Amino acid sequence: MTKDHFNTLVFYKNKYNKSQRSLADYLNVSFEKANSCLNYCKERNWLDQNNSLTKAGHDALRPYKVDNAIIMAAGMSSRFAPLSYENPKGLLKVKGEILIERQIRQLKEAGINDIIVVVGYMAERFLYLKEKFNIKIVNNSDYYRYNNPSSLIRVVDNLKNTYVCSSDNYFVENVFEEYVYESYYSAVYIAGKSDEFGMITDKNGRITGINHSPENTYCMLGHVYFSKTFSERFKTLIIKEYEKSSVKERLWEYFLEDNLDSLEIYIRKYDTDKVLEFDSLEDLRNFDDKYIQNTGSTILKNICKVLNCSEADITNIEVMSQGLTNQSFSFIVRDKKYIYRHPGTGTEQYISRKSEAFSTGVAKELGLDTTVIYISEDEGWKISSFFENNHTLDYHNQDEVKKALKLVKRLHDAQIVSDFNFDIWKVTNAILDKLNPDSIDFSDFDELRSSITRLYQLTEKDNEPKVLCHCDCYNPNFLFNSDGDVTLIDWEYSGNDDPGTDVGTFICCSDYTFDEAIKIINLYYGREPTTKELRHKLAYIAITSYCWFIWAIHQESVGVIVGEYKLLWHDNAKLYMEKAFELYEEENN
Repeated sequence: MTKDHFNTLVFYKNKYNKSQRSLADYLNVSFEKANSCLNYCKERNWLDQNNSLTKAGHDALRPYKVDNAIIMAAGMSSRFAPLSYENPKGLLKVKGEILIERQIRQLKEAGINDIIVVVGYMAERFLYLKEKFNIKIVNNSDYYRYNNPSSLIRVVDNLKNTYVCSSDNYFVENVFEEYVYESYYSAVYIAGKSDEFGMITDKNGRITGINHSPENTYCMLGHVYFSKTFSERFKTLIIKEYEKSSVKERLWEYFLEDNLDSLEIYIRKYDTDKVLEFDSLEDLRNFDDKYIQNTGSTILKNICKVLNCSEADITNIEVMSQGLTNQSFSFIVRDKKYIYRHPGTGTEQYISRKSEAFSTGVAKELGLDTTVIYISEDEGWKISSFFENNHTLDYHNQDEVKKALKLVKRLHDAQIVSDFNFDIWKVTNAILDKLNPDSIDFSDFDELRSSITRLYQLTEKDNEPKVLCHCDCYNPNFLFNSDGDVTLIDWEYSGNDDPGTDVGTFICCSDYTFDEAIKIINLYYGREPTTKELRHKLAYIAITSYCWFIWAIHQESVGVIVGEYKLLWHDNAKLYMEKAFELYEEENN
């Protein structure tokens, strides 16, 4: 059956008793060609003399009937800050309807009742859909570390004649159909440059490539349809290739691009105003003006309260790089730029926000962090002024290093004691307790652990006062502006500890040689240290290196690649431990 024959049957199934002129317009062919298609279908007894679909016609369409739909809703949609920090994007209410609910209703209106929603981020928020719409829920526990192929792999056995959808699309008109002829990716024309993927097609509309820098062209946006033939081929390929990082860590469209020779899929064009995706709050405001004054976002309400502004005053929201524990975005209010820091889910289990708030207050008072405007000690959110034209500390810019170390020394010399402790040795042992023995591939692991323990016990005999320390004192947390001013940010892990923790972290996270490390210690003191001071700081470079080394082993055991730093921290732990032991032994002798 050709595509025109298929469309002829669908036309008369859905639009019974329409004229041949209407058929020609529907097929976008001449009247003569439409008449030929109609006669072809009648000759095969697919249509009767009244142009009604016969049983044979229904049988001919059966291979093209859509079996099911999969809606991918596992991602965090981090670009859609701040609303996605509080609620999955697919659960946003747009013009009175929740996005994913509208999409489910449209699928059901098209006769597609077998629907699977793949969830991950805030998965529990989607569970009500199961009972409300009689659909299936599949959980993707890898959503936070892998890309959307990790959702597809979980439903790969359900791929047949299948719609694959994103929960955050808004279809102004129902795009779903009961019967579909071939695999396709929906596309809309985007004028100018776009961050979406552009489509490269042959004369028949088959997708032959992806344009990663599209401009004034049709781009991939919206739903995708997999035919059974496509699904079988896709299933075979992705099961074989999934464990490759190039597959599971990137969007599934990259996998499609790599296999376009064997995966036949076509472009399906839609009007730009019919298939929508909201990439930012500004996009949503332009479509639904309810979001201009009241988004329902607690985050935006926090900003309004602190800065005494309205939600309409909050503009130019831009997601910043995501940290290990938090999400942040910049925004503008009355021509001034700020940063909102939102605490990551579950971080309250290992970060004391009361401790951070106390330390941040100290940092502000001492002039160590000049950016902080407000921090909530109960909920952990923070508003800071934006440090214009900033860059992080260059470990090999001596002027910057001097300024950074001056801040660290000012903190230690203040001799402030917090109600909260950090204690790097307890942290190290807590990580050790989590380690899977099978993940340890260092032959000297037990010996190193024993030696570092003995070294730590020697440092305790030095009776160094435990005072408020930053405890995450490495180059990304020192920001410089174009005038050379420096600020020390990110006080999440701060607490009482040995000041050697800060100096040790500063050095062990750099690429300093031993001789360069000695110079750093001299800069910290502003003079040449005593033997007792030097050995103590060398010992703490070893201890902090060991802590980071243990952390790296644990990270890689759960699938997070640390890379060359693991070996660097291992080697630093041994080197500085040996140097410190030499000085301790000299004193004993």
